[in-house]
Amino acid sequence: MNAMDRVIARDEIQQLAFRYALATDARDIDGLVGLFVEDVRVGADGRGRDALRRSFEEQLRAVGVTILFVGNHLIDFEEDDLAQGHVYCRAEVQDGDRWVQQAILYRDRYRRCDGKWYFVRRLHKLWYGMEAPKNPLAQPLAHWPENHAGRGSLPEEWDSWRKFWGDGERG
Repeated sequence: MNAMDRVIARDEIQQLAFRYALATDARDIDGLVGLFVEDVRVGADGRGRDALRRSFEEQLRAVGVTILFVGNHLIDFEEDDLAQGHVYCRAEVQDGDRWVQQAILYRDRYRRCDGKWYFVRRLHKLWYGMEAPKNPLAQPLAHWPENHAGRGSLPEEWDSWRKFWGDGERG
């Protein structure tokens, strides 16, 4: 790849991390699974997007609201169509009545297939998880913009969130 091709590829790969965060938070399972190569390895024995879908659904049904904020993203190319990366992520996770804050490092591998970049694998490494003193969802509605403090309208306003939870509210 020439220098311009690498710049474009880095941007496309960074979009994967941003799309992963948004799809996770919105419970857009189709969008989430579509970020991975078709033959993605899932766990020790699973393979393919159907297995990945089942895994994501199980993991995401175990928690409520998630907010993933992507930070530093370092990408190194191994070949024109293969790269690896390290992505910092700050996460907030509703775990029952608890609210947990996490510092995460994702160790990624990426592959370009038919001109499009995908995750080959994504390893979640945790620096720490810490329970917040209060769950921010356990407060009255803000009715933004009238009030700056209080519960907002996300994630329930996303169609994908409501579809994931069967139109039932979660959070």
